[in-house]
Amino acid sequence: MTNTHADHGSVDADNPDGVADDEFKPLTAEEANQWRRRNPSVSPWWVIGMQVVAALVVAVVVSWGFGRAAGFSAAYGALAVIVPAMVLARGLRRQSLLKDSGAAFLSFVVWEVVKVVLTVALLLAAPKLVPSLNWLALVAGFVVTMKVYWVAAWLQSKRQHPAENL
Repeated sequence: MTNTHADHGSVDADNPDGVADDEFKPLTAEEANQWRRRNPSVSPWWVIGMQVVAALVVAVVVSWGFGRAAGFSAAYGALAVIVPAMVLARGLRRQSLLKDSGAAFLSFVVWEVVKVVLTVALLLAAPKLVPSLNWLALVAGFVVTMKVYWVAAWLQSKRQHPAENL
């Protein structure tokens, strides 16, 4: 049995997917500047602000529906997302000053590891820090606050291109 659809031509090590390099056109400096103006970056502090709003809403709703202890548990779950995110944002504040891309990447990795370790530490400390801990409420606060990244990105795209959203 033979494969009649196989390409028997030479395979370029720099182009394993077979897409011709002619199709790639680097941007000029002006085109890159125009792209940056059309697609500004999202401020991590804006996302964190959105997370704080979501955390307050979740804590109030859970507290109203399931009691004060559940509300505190949901708020603590949200804080296990917000506090590490603040640490990461603060740690990466000077990253734009780094000229070496390798150093910038290493800085990001280090601060991301710090964020993950801090998140795990906060979750492990929850039984000792939150009286009458409700794990379900804590996870609800954690998940809702974590998902705000997607909502914030969506809202930012709506703010950037209001005419396209009509």
